[in-house]
Amino acid sequence: MISKNVTFTLMNEPTPPTLEKSLLYIRNLNNCPPSYLNDPGRKDFFEVVWLKNEDPLHGISDPAYGIKGDWIYLIPPYRVHQLNKAGKNGELISFKRSMLEEEDKDFLLDLFRIFNVQGEFSCIRLDETSAKGLGDIYKIMEQEYNSGNNFSMLQALLKVFLLKLIAVKEHEFSGHDVHQKRVYEFLMLLESNFLTVTNIDFYAGKLGISSKRLNQILREKLDKTGTQIIHDRLILEAKRKIIHSDVTIKEIAYDLGFTDRPYFSRFFKKQTGETPEEFQKKARTHIESKFNTLV
Repeated sequence: MISKNVTFTLMNEPTPPTLEKSLLYIRNLNNCPPSYLNDPGRKDFFEVVWLKNEDPLHGISDPAYGIKGDWIYLIPPYRVHQLNKAGKNGELISFKRSMLEEEDKDFLLDLFRIFNVQGEFSCIRLDETSAKGLGDIYKIMEQEYNSGNNFSMLQALLKVFLLKLIAVKEHEFSGHDVHQKRVYEFLMLLESNFLTVTNIDFYAGKLGISSKRLNQILREKLDKTGTQIIHDRLILEAKRKIIHSDVTIKEIAYDLGFTDRPYFSRFFKKQTGETPEEFQKKARTHIESKFNTLV
């Protein structure tokens, strides 16, 4: 149960407070302050970036898609992607997982799938009908958010909005099966334990299946073994820390459980093809030069 004494960052505040104690943040992209974009607390939020009548932020090879329209970017927590420069036409909805009802496992599974929690981000292009349906829900949610006095209503409206997004993309999904639920359970365990446990046997034991069976399921659903997914999660955390913190590479290696920096550097390069220092330099250059992109 979430306390009713929650903190909401109100849209009409000129200098919003830190995101650390916030559960929900709604803002028009034209008026999204650097204090939000640069807040380290963003790592804990799911982000819905809704561009309206804009070109997409990522490269699309099909020229038919490279036209203005409504684009929704779904960015999971802890990802290194960042909307570097506000000023686009559209909306931003950011929320912590604690805004959701944990007992609704099927809803959470669908949500994790559309947010592509094992990747970097997901993108949905909206047709006119879908954009109108989402817009109607968003208007009510925005009104309740600005009033700031009914958490239960906001929680319900956020769920309705997300259910609508799931429905828009549902044609890409197959029906639930027990293996898909195992994947969900594994990913949840991983988020809580990846910094301290990198042994696939631990996760298999928690799920009540053998390591071999868990790897078979993960290969079928995610095309990766459990160890590869654990390594991906460590690399993702390393990239986030390299981009969004001021600590040294040596400190990052220690925080991630590596015994020394050279070992961490070899691991990073094996997984990414570049050293941590090379990634850091490239990321900084990209952030400085590409203002309206996802980094």
